[in-house]
Amino acid sequence: MIGAMKQLIVNADDFGLTPGVNRGICRAYREGILTSTTLMANAAGFQDAVRRASENPGLGVGCHLVLVGGRITGNTKDVGRLAGEDGRLPATVGTLVGKITLGHVSQRNIVVELRAQIEKSQGACQAAGIEPTHCDSHKHTHCHPTVMRAIAQAMAETGMRKWRKPYESPANVIEITGSNRKIRGVGQMAGALAAHLTRPLFDQLSLKYGLSSPERFYGFAATGHLDALGLMQFLENLPDGVSELMCHPGENDEDLLKAGTRLREERAAEMAALMTASLRDVVARHCIKLISYAQMDG
Repeated sequence: MIGAMKQLIVNADDFGLTPGVNRGICRAYREGILTSTTLMANAAGFQDAVRRASENPGLGVGCHLVLVGGRITGNTKDVGRLAGEDGRLPATVGTLVGKITLGHVSQRNIVVELRAQIEKSQGACQAAGIEPTHCDSHKHTHCHPTVMRAIAQAMAETGMRKWRKPYESPANVIEITGSNRKIRGVGQMAGALAAHLTRPLFDQLSLKYGLSSPERFYGFAATGHLDALGLMQFLENLPDGVSELMCHPGENDEDLLKAGTRLREERAAEMAALMTASLRDVVARHCIKLISYAQMDG
């Protein structure tokens, strides 16, 4: 086929959450269409994730910045009331937003913690021969203006230059939720559309700090509902240029149950979907180049 190049980054969030999630992500890379993942510096499976990444050369590894759930990576005295006395981060996005709104947490408090997370991931990855590629955020928190500014600043201070553009276009969203499309992801789609309020700020910060992103982003509205049929349709309709698809593959085991994530069986289903053999045929037929952030220009 003749035409502009179609490039796709398939990024698994939550690398490091549990060993089972790590195994599932690496399987989806080796046996499926996954190309990239983002590492949680404060998660129990962090070291296991770094080791597995070193055993899977070619898998792009970035930083999955966490402000909701788990313990802080930095020093408690430097992050204000971002963390409790026990060092734990807010349990929900709503609690985090409330702390920011009430002035209990400053942008600098957030920068300090995010910088600690990036530097931990950079150090561990570089020791394993891996160069971190980009940043994104757990629970999509960088859609909040204060968090977005903090992430951009922390990236600038640590030399990171690529980040996720967290906006699914209402005009160009391709349904990737497979069967029962009409009833899946409705609340998530509403959240995805509301996020567009911060897009001008995202563009300003990208310009200010020299940060680059894929042209399009998909997957927020489909979180927990990604299946082979939806992936097939997504690939069939992928536009020219560079796109990112967010996903959450993993093995559903006892460790995942203890982790408290709402995505359990869904992770195993996404892993299986990403490994569907026929997807490779669609990728080849539509001349889609599967890349990581490392291969993205900018």
